[in-house]
Amino acid sequence: MDNKKLAEMLFKDNKLSVEEIEKKYPKRKLSAGAEVTRFAPSPTGFMHIGGFFQCIIDRNIAKKSGGVFYLRIEDTDKKRELIGASTIILETLRRYGYTPDEYEEKGVRVVGEYGPYFQSEREEIYKAYAKKLVEEGKAFPCFCRKTEGLNDVKEKREKMFALGITEDKDPCRNLTVEQIEEYFKDNKPFAIKLKSKGNGQGKIKVNDVLKGEIEIQENGEDAVLLKSDFMPTYAFAHAIDDHLMGTTVVVRGEEWIPSYPLHIEIHEALGFSLPKYIHTPLINKIRENGGKTKISKRIDAEADMRFFAKEGYEPKALIEYLTNLANSNFEIWRKNNPNADVDEFPFDGFNITANRPVFDIVKLNDISKDIISRYSAETCYQKLLAWAKEFSGENVAYLEKDKDYVLKVLNIDREKEKPRKDIFKWSMVLDYYDYMFSAPKSYQIEEADRKRFEEVLRSYKSHINLTDKDAWFGSIKDMAKELGYATDNKEYKLNKEKFKGNVAKVCEFLRVAVTGHKDSPDLFEIMSILGKEKVLERISLIV
Repeated sequence: MDNKKLAEMLFKDNKLSVEEIEKKYPKRKLSAGAEVTRFAPSPTGFMHIGGFFQCIIDRNIAKKSGGVFYLRIEDTDKKRELIGASTIILETLRRYGYTPDEYEEKGVRVVGEYGPYFQSEREEIYKAYAKKLVEEGKAFPCFCRKTEGLNDVKEKREKMFALGITEDKDPCRNLTVEQIEEYFKDNKPFAIKLKSKGNGQGKIKVNDVLKGEIEIQENGEDAVLLKSDFMPTYAFAHAIDDHLMGTTVVVRGEEWIPSYPLHIEIHEALGFSLPKYIHTPLINKIRENGGKTKISKRIDAEADMRFFAKEGYEPKALIEYLTNLANSNFEIWRKNNPNADVDEFPFDGFNITANRPVFDIVKLNDISKDIISRYSAETCYQKLLAWAKEFSGENVAYLEKDKDYVLKVLNIDREKEKPRKDIFKWSMVLDYYDYMFSAPKSYQIEEADRKRFEEVLRSYKSHINLTDKDAWFGSIKDMAKELGYATDNKEYKLNKEKFKGNVAKVCEFLRVAVTGHKDSPDLFEIMSILGKEKVLERISLIV
């Protein structure tokens, strides 16, 4: 067959040659050991937490090696693309401080010399390489789905697979130029397929940075390279783009391992060297029945990265949590470096956990609590206000109008050696401190304690003293003693029957009256901020 003639026929409108493209994308000038990584999502919906998990690995490998981290949008499947999805992806990266070194903001800017960074804008590039493969006899046009007389191809292949014959050779690979010309005259749609060398029955050994050497079934499929609309498949496009953009490390989910042999064969057909591949484990979640399954974008709110922004989680908390899932030695480092920024962790992108990690929001909450507890009141205020402006507009006016009061509230049990660790997301702050803005609507008091509760509140009206903490507690102890409560805890433990309770119980009654809760931050600070008049008003609502 005259492959050159065939290539010219198939790509008569082709505008670029492979030689021109290779000159346009010269090899990157990198220092020794520098790695180039890419985050390459498809804009088919929200940004998945599993994708961000891989992004953390991508970014750290590049940054720790002095390399390049870039964003490429793989938007060749226009049927599945959602408008605005690429914007969500970039905004999410920026929110977490992961703005890529190179990226494209459609209609706004292109940052980097290796664009376009949207695959849909690189169509002519893919055509040029497909044409080259046809010229070399490594690819061919397939008319199967649209050609009369070949409608039984799908049924035939299904029978072959049922018999254990995995070789998937397309009958169109044997068409003559003359037959193809006839189809052209009839405007038959066609795809460009790889002319696979394998039979699908042999085994090959592939390398994965994380899993090591893997033995896997070779490719035996004449896989589609360009679809009938001449847009590329992932397998074809990613090989070309990674080559031209100088990608040295590809991080992707372990679900791609079965496709690895095909990707290797495409690289070989194109004459490209393979980048290093890291196939990461998928993030799982424990279900109500105790089972463990992949975190789902359909049923798990946490699968959508926007969930964490809307709830007001600190970006550093999620980064730290996912970093911990990726590198098993992170916890030891954090223990030894309790106040260090997560970016200081010596992240090892080539030593990722091989086990499927389990997403545990309780653990995330603990990490976020610890981070927020170290913030000053002013930092908390600014972060709370920024969150409210984006997600809780109805609270913005109040936060801005009474900043000094809000700062006092936020500083309760803060900016001290052992700060209280209760707040783990900004969406909970106003509810958590609701008693600082209005009187309680309910009270955590058992009916059996009701009489003593009211007795203590009546007495406290004449004992309240908010001069300083020592005077405040002294007046409570005096009142407690008068009412028959123990002021010495050791004595109380030895002779409980002699007392109505101890000072701690008295403080609990006062706490419930003021806040509605048995547990709260420092009671003296709460009363001091509210002021004597408001404290007495709240007590008067009860007795």
